[in-house]
Amino acid sequence: MATAQEEYIKARKLGTKEYQKALSEGRYPYLPALDHMLEKRATLNEVPVGTIEIPISLIVGTVTTGRQESFARNFMPLLAPDTEFGTKWISLMNYQTEHGINDAITVIEFMGKFYVQEGNKRVSVMRYLEQPTILANVTRVMPPQSEEEDKEVKIYYEFLKFFKCTSIYSITFTEEGSYQKLATVAGQTLEEPWDEDAVKDLRSAFLAFSKVYATTGGKAYTTITTGDAFLVYLDMYKYDSLKIPVPEEIKKNLSLIWKEIRIRANGNQIVFSEEPQLQKKTVIPIIDNIMKKTYSEQNPLKVLFLYDGDATKSRWIHGHEEGRKDLEEVFPGVVKTLACDCKDTEEEFEEAVEAAAQDGADLIITTSPVQMEFALKAAVKYPKIKFLNCSVHLSHEAVRTYYGRMYEAKFLLGMIAATISKDHRIGYVSTYPICGNIANINAFAIGASMVDPNVKIHLTWSCLREETWREYVRENQFSVVSGPDLIKPKNADNEYGLYTIGEDGEVTNIAFPVWNWGKYYELIVQTILNDAWDVESADAKDSAINYWWGMSSGVIDIYQCDTIPYETLKLVSMVRKGLTSDTINPFDGELRSQDGVVKDALSPRLNNEQIINMNWLCDNVVGSIPTFDELTESAQKTVLANGMPIVSNIKPEKSETTEE
Repeated sequence: MATAQEEYIKARKLGTKEYQKALSEGRYPYLPALDHMLEKRATLNEVPVGTIEIPISLIVGTVTTGRQESFARNFMPLLAPDTEFGTKWISLMNYQTEHGINDAITVIEFMGKFYVQEGNKRVSVMRYLEQPTILANVTRVMPPQSEEEDKEVKIYYEFLKFFKCTSIYSITFTEEGSYQKLATVAGQTLEEPWDEDAVKDLRSAFLAFSKVYATTGGKAYTTITTGDAFLVYLDMYKYDSLKIPVPEEIKKNLSLIWKEIRIRANGNQIVFSEEPQLQKKTVIPIIDNIMKKTYSEQNPLKVLFLYDGDATKSRWIHGHEEGRKDLEEVFPGVVKTLACDCKDTEEEFEEAVEAAAQDGADLIITTSPVQMEFALKAAVKYPKIKFLNCSVHLSHEAVRTYYGRMYEAKFLLGMIAATISKDHRIGYVSTYPICGNIANINAFAIGASMVDPNVKIHLTWSCLREETWREYVRENQFSVVSGPDLIKPKNADNEYGLYTIGEDGEVTNIAFPVWNWGKYYELIVQTILNDAWDVESADAKDSAINYWWGMSSGVIDIYQCDTIPYETLKLVSMVRKGLTSDTINPFDGELRSQDGVVKDALSPRLNNEQIINMNWLCDNVVGSIPTFDELTESAQKTVLANGMPIVSNIKPEKSETTEE
């Protein structure tokens, strides 16, 4: 057994190594001092927390500069063993070996990290011995209120709500909304203290996960916390499975989702596939042909469509169902499809997927972002099946997402609307304030303003709790309206697409956007038939894949009625050619929002991320993006599932799905 002095020499070697590493990387080699970081600390509010066990991993520095240079950044000693400091450290190691260190250290907590005011050597000894926690008397320094708009400060205030409910310090995150998500997964809220069993379950689950995660490669991901990885794990596996944790089971599960964790560590980046990639990049044709899986009438490609509602009632699902039928017509016998109107329970979803897996399904398509949670769990469970989800900004490797650049069609419809409006007023009905949809509104408004600089787009929403869009249109007496994109499956009326309302109330259709789902699914299936599905995975590396196709691929278009003047048709045709050749884009040039200039004329075109995450409205739009509380329960569920930035901190509510 090594003596305390020998242990000190080992600890000093660790400190020297860390010291040299910091210097080589151009970083300060000693412990950071809080007083140096917060020069005006005396003016900040301090809150006593009490004496509690704190994670040693979150102790990152000292309060004053007095003992800074005695330690490397990892709290390992730097001074020689025969110094007064070395002698005291060795003595403390002996005491820990014989009796155990029980006296609480004194720390200041700032932004979730701890700085030692008294007890630096105790921290050093305990960290060297790889102890997870230490008893500490904690005082919290609150960050300046003026910084609350800063992302880190906002996350910290979310943590304070979580800490008030659980008294847990060890779980930290790098993204807003994560504490609320964790509480929801655990069946709790952040509004009241959790009971003792709930806290115990969470501590046990997180500790078990942390140990396995650290020993199987988690330490390599320095851009995320263990808490971030923990949430990724809970996206795939049920929280209840961790209440009585089995390390081997956690290890096995982690081995299946490292790609998801890498995507999270890479900032949840998404690679947008703007055009279909239908052919595999052949390296050795003979080997490729041998390895390629072939499909035929005897061995068809089996595709299951899982809907979250009834195709005979929902406009949205009806369109996908028509696309499914088109798919079988394009590939008769070679592609076999099946549709299932699933409800929104996980049990029903799992039953449908299990039945499909037993039947040898190759591809499962889910058509709503609210299904992503279930699809993700199923994709991990059945890795041989390819999964798709119709959404635009959910970043996962196991489930690819797909959507359409509908803003291109809306841009053209805005132009048409402005040519037929006589009073410079156009009503516009939007669905949900979700990723990608705000761009549709703005593209329409930009297209209209290019034809009529005085036009105003009067915006309403079909998902509002207190009013209906038809009432809004009627009360404002619009003569030109951009209504719902899709026709009703049953009891169809003319109040969809772009239409006019005559003085006698007669509705006349002018044009409407086209979601060509049959073409979309044909292109996706073609990539599988051509053995090109995995090509983009290799190119994307540690990023998720979203098929973000538009008019040039034939998946988005517009239908124009014969009543449109030929001059307008000519204009639309010219602009459409520009859109499909990528020489025209509504988000080129100067852009102005209701609050001012978004970008000047010489700035680059908005990129895909900026278009999809748009949360501002053009200056000629009359109306606003609704708040979360203004939405129906069904809409709230869709908005939360789709990941719109403006709702990242909103408390989710359980709700029943209703049809549009």
